[in-house]
Order: sequence, then structure tokens, then C-alpha cells
Amino acid sequence: MLEFLKRRLKSEKGAMDKIIVTLLLVVVGVGAVVGLTTWMNTNKGTMQNSATTIIGNVTTDAQN
Repeated sequence: MLEFLKRRLKSEKGAMDKIIVTLLLVVVGVGAVVGLTTWMNTNKGTMQNSATTIIGNVTTDAQN
């Protein structure tokens, strides 16, 4: 099986480039997800406080 893959990669032009680009995109995608998750976790309290304040202001304005 491994020999078949080696022969297949050698016979196709640019196959290694496609594999490298795919791996690079996977690494960038995983990094983006991890970064977004970390940012959301660190800013969660701030976002909740801001949302609570804005909701309170809107409900107060609606009652007046």
C-alpha cells in the first residue's frame, strides 16, 4: 500500500505541492478555530456584561 502511494506521488506532477498546500490549509484552519475559541473564552464575561447593560437600557427606555 505504501509503495503504491509512493509510485503514485512520483508519477503525478505537482502531487506533493497539493499535499503541502492541503496540510497548510488544515493547520491554518485549526489555528483559526483555536484562536477564536480562546478569544471567545477570554472575552466571554465582557460580552455578557455589555449585553446585560444594553438589554437593561432598552427595557428601561421601552417602559418610559
